[in-house]
Amino acid sequence: MRSIIHRIEISSIHETELINITANVLGIVQRSGVKDGVVYINSLHTTTGVTVNEGLADLESDIANLIQRLVPDKDLYRHGSFLPSDGQMAVNAPSHLRGTLLGFQVCFPIEQGKIVKGSRQTIYYVELDGPQQRTCVVQVLGL
Repeated sequence: MRSIIHRIEISSIHETELINITANVLGIVQRSGVKDGVVYINSLHTTTGVTVNEGLADLESDIANLIQRLVPDKDLYRHGSFLPSDGQMAVNAPSHLRGTLLGFQVCFPIEQGKIVKGSRQTIYYVELDGPQQRTCVVQVLGL
């Protein structure tokens, strides 16, 4: 069994942004040489998410808008006060909560060297507290 780990460095430019990383993941799987196995796509950050949906610009906007409506910017969040552990104000509770709703990982099976996914499935790295420099980890496991 092989385990290959690759990091994708991502630069977001908006506060909330769906970034299509499908081509990156497909390339990593292809270069791994794994014929049968699984690929995991993980975010290393608590104010981001990883999700799968149809790759359409209008749907990307709808998803971003839904996330913002579900967790509004203005509310009575406890993570909105001074944090002695950080020595600064905590001001990004909505970003953390939005990340919790999305989750930080998706996975796909690999069969005959290719990801098994629907033709319209797009893998998104979702920025929720941008703009930022981020890291996404792709792990390929298999034979």
